Amino acid sequence: MKGNEAIAEAAIRCGADGYFGYPITPQSEVMETLMTLRPWETTGMVVLQAESEVASINMLYGGAGSGKRVMTSSSSPGISLMQEGLSYMAGAELPCLVANVVRGGPGLGTIQPSQSDYFQSVKGGGHGDYKLIVLAPASVQEMADFVELGFDLAFKYRNPAMILSDGMIGQMMEKVELSPQKERWTNEEIEKMHPWATTGKRPDRERNIITSVELDSEAHETFNNKLQAKYREIEENEVRYELTDVEDADYLIVAYGSSARISAAAIEILREKGIKAGLLRPITLYPFPSKKIKELSGGLKGVLSVEMSSGQMVEDVRLAVEGKVKVEHFGRYGGVVHSPEEVANALEQKLNGGK
Repeated sequence: MKGNEAIAEAAIRCGADGYFGYPITPQSEVMETLMTLRPWETTGMVVLQAESEVASINMLYGGAGSGKRVMTSSSSPGISLMQEGLSYMAGAELPCLVANVVRGGPGLGTIQPSQSDYFQSVKGGGHGDYKLIVLAPASVQEMADFVELGFDLAFKYRNPAMILSDGMIGQMMEKVELSPQKERWTNEEIEKMHPWATTGKRPDRERNIITSVELDSEAHETFNNKLQAKYREIEENEVRYELTDVEDADYLIVAYGSSARISAAAIEILREKGIKAGLLRPITLYPFPSKKIKELSGGLKGVLSVEMSSGQMVEDVRLAVEGKVKVEHFGRYGGVVHSPEEVANALEQKLNGGK
């Protein structure tokens, strides 16, 4: 199935309570698949096309506030419209899942794949000091797997989570193993697992109030300190990455998503030429695998950040190596997808002296 279809199937099977979205290419199949499968007739999952992306993210605020597993999906311009709502949800410590199937920009751009939303996703995107948990799938299987993982991390840390994909993985078709159907949480389970949820006033407790506003500056600073402590905990415990041929590597490629798939083929080309290259694929873009990149950089001759952008993740790679080794960027953008041969040639030219 397509990557977008896998997201929809996985949402139903993991027991999601609601999906609220708005169509935009190249992710519209997420909602179309949900509408076709009609989960409200089987699991009771709500599927609603909102009047806009702004409406859909605020519907997530309401659903998440009551302890429900709710999600949306969109593509780059639509995600931009959701930024205020995402900041509100981060400020209210509400869990939700957002899938961004990235297209080329800026502006309306093109419907072709890109990775130019990296900054927006891992640096906050909206206003204020906050972070999203960001997962970067490199296959249709991971598009499915990361739905449940995203929900798990969102509720573990009471924080919005994002699946940052692109038009290539959203539209490509691969075989997928889907998880067995899980039951949706009952209201009793929600009250037990998530005592913060707004499930109504009860005799044994006062009502819960969820808000992101605090007019007392010192109180709000205290709350921000709490958020920053949570982000440090996420950075300590939730870093995920995949390594390929790094044991004897002289050169390291850092790439995520579609670029990682292309870079894996580039490594084979380079090794056939006698150039020992390896690949580090970040699975979590936030938290970023900075410590592992730093650890590997000590024995390297150079690092190449490969992205379908003009160079965004490369900044985090450079921060990670702390100037110990040369870091270069190679990317195509505007919806153009690079080839393995182009990646291999870029590493040779930029790091291996063109030899």
